[in-house]
Amino acid sequence: MSTIPALFRHLVDDAAMFPPGDLPLVEAVAAHRAHRQAPYADLVGPLICTDDNLMKVAAEAAKGGSPLEVAVVITGGAGGIEPAIRYGDRSADLVVKTIEVRLRDEDDLSRNALRVVRACDDCLDEETAFVEIGLNGAWERALDVVADAGYAAKLRTGGLDASLFPTAGQIAAFITACLDREVAFKCTAGLHNAVRHTATDTGFEHHGFLNVLLATRASLDGAGQDEVAAVLESREGETLAATAAELSEEQANGTRRWFTSFGSCSIDEPRHDLTALKLLETP
Repeated sequence: MSTIPALFRHLVDDAAMFPPGDLPLVEAVAAHRAHRQAPYADLVGPLICTDDNLMKVAAEAAKGGSPLEVAVVITGGAGGIEPAIRYGDRSADLVVKTIEVRLRDEDDLSRNALRVVRACDDCLDEETAFVEIGLNGAWERALDVVADAGYAAKLRTGGLDASLFPTAGQIAAFITACLDREVAFKCTAGLHNAVRHTATDTGFEHHGFLNVLLATRASLDGAGQDEVAAVLESREGETLAATAAELSEEQANGTRRWFTSFGSCSIDEPRHDLTALKLLETP
């Protein structure tokens, strides 16, 4: 029986090799194996790596004795999808669970999305594809293409520059659009902490993953876009935690059906936040 509540099970994908953590590959693989053997293992999703690093991750994973589950970020556009999937099919040391593809910044996002989903159709079997569409231009048309193909979406919620952090209103629009189209989504970057806050070192406004979970739940329960944005803007950690604790397992599972996970270069920061909010048991 897992000690991790349904709302947080496999919520945090391990992006230790990505900024700002930038953990060296060998250390990242070893740390990931340690996380997956810890009492909080059910909090952790797959290790995220780029397709450029896939062979190196496989070589390091081979030293651990059991296959490593990975999510692969495709760096070369639609043409990079099949090689990553085929490599995973052949490898005894890796299981490719998901691929993540970012649409190129061009005028016709929907045409770009169509290239990506066609490439996925040609080679995906059990794997899931997350298409990062961005929030510029005709992004909703691109989301229509992803929805029609039955794939999932990805939203960038931060980064190393303030311009990479979308507003609460933009995230609310994205959540609403995904749920309207029955598209599952994940988030990436900037969500290390549970609750919205201003970073003391950069001054960036960081969104909280607990905010995103509860905003998704609110939208599922019929909240309007402004109400969803208000949940995303809340800094009241105790109030958010109390709301999360009151969710039934059915409500938690329903929330996670759509907001599947987020990538974080730290597993410990989200875990410690949830423990401090009394949403996880203290080890």
